[in-house]
Amino acid sequence: MYELILLLEKEEDLKKVEEIITQNGGKIENKEKWGERLLAYPIKKKNKAIYFIITLTMDKKNVLPFKRKLDFNEKIIRYLLLVKKEK
Repeated sequence: MYELILLLEKEEDLKKVEEIITQNGGKIENKEKWGERLLAYPIKKKNKAIYFIITLTMDKKNVLPFKRKLDFNEKIIRYLLLVKKEK
């Protein structure tokens, strides 16, 4: 299980990220909007971003291609993909 934290410019861009997750064999378990916040410093000439956190499951072999697609998506300001420990 993984947690994906996203900083997006527009809420509509989340649909494209969800498509990338399903194309790579992932399944969205939960998604949460943290809201729009000011950034501490400009990133890609942006001062504000909308924060999202998505909990997803994905095969380990699909994670690297998934991260590559996130890297090349210009709609994503920043992302962080973490492995979530099972309890």
